[in-house]
Amino acid sequence: MAQARNRTKPLGLLAELTHRCPLGCPYCSNPLTLERREDELDTATWARVCLEAAELGVLQVHLSGGEPGSRRDLVEIAASARRAGLYTNLITSGVGITARTMRDLWEAGLDHVQLSIQDSDAVSADHIAGYKGAFQRKHALATEAVRLGLMLTINFVVHRANVDRIIEMVDLALALKASRIEIAHVQYYGWALKNRSALMPTREQVDRAVTSVEDLRRKHQGRIVIDAVLPDYHARFPKPCVGGWGRRSLNVTPSGKVLPCHAAESIPDLEFWNVRDRSLADIWASSPAFNAFRGTAYLPEPCTSCERREIDFGGCRCQAFLLTGDGRATDPVCHLSPDHDLVAKAAEIHTDAPYHYRR
Repeated sequence: MAQARNRTKPLGLLAELTHRCPLGCPYCSNPLTLERREDELDTATWARVCLEAAELGVLQVHLSGGEPGSRRDLVEIAASARRAGLYTNLITSGVGITARTMRDLWEAGLDHVQLSIQDSDAVSADHIAGYKGAFQRKHALATEAVRLGLMLTINFVVHRANVDRIIEMVDLALALKASRIEIAHVQYYGWALKNRSALMPTREQVDRAVTSVEDLRRKHQGRIVIDAVLPDYHARFPKPCVGGWGRRSLNVTPSGKVLPCHAAESIPDLEFWNVRDRSLADIWASSPAFNAFRGTAYLPEPCTSCERREIDFGGCRCQAFLLTGDGRATDPVCHLSPDHDLVAKAAEIHTDAPYHYRR
């Protein structure tokens, strides 16, 4: 009964169409062991997933990867999502999507493009991406998306190498005629955790970044929306885990496993059901993985008696496990956590080691 009371309808579906990607970003949130091309869901299965998602209450689907442009059937999948009545958002690196493909996606009913750019400086951007010429290709794709009348969001993942250029990043997004920009500080899962000390900004850099974003929001109010995802390791309170574990979103991997969040596979011993075997509705309601951390009943002190327990749900389950070895623990990001020192110490470690690129 408690699980039923805590169950809400999902609003978003992250459809990871593939783990293939031409870039090698050192903060990629995909798992260190990538799923193989031959294990990817086929076109018809993705169409069924989109239809089942809409019937479940999902409003929007994010076509992601890897690089979704690596799929030759991307346009067909986007068209299926549109036919299901879903708002469709393409999350792309901008490399591998041609002008022809972008036009085909527009004709198929694509609503929105979210384009990642690694820096405002071309040389730095290509270095971070591990792909020479990526910056130029991203510009071309942004121009084509705007020409077609598609809504455009520019996503900048921020870390020590580029955090001091937030003003230039916003200027670039304005020049590309984006309607929204996301300043997303690195979240340390997957490849980012492997590169944590090389990516970690200093406290001073984070403070300047927060001030810059606040100033830029005031300066450009009414012209562009600026969203910001603050860095966990320098926060006082943790972020809610995707709005609460198993409350608002689903993530389907390239091979069809359904996850409560993007990094959920980092927690061992969770049982993930697959859309090849079960309906999305059945998975949402009954999957052991989704029910593992629903609600707040499993949380220990200090969360149990904390007034924020229904706001942040004890923080991120994956982060709690990765840092403490216990997925039920209070997220160590919280300053009240008995394990907070783990985060404080990690935030002070900065190295100039070369990146371990995702390959």
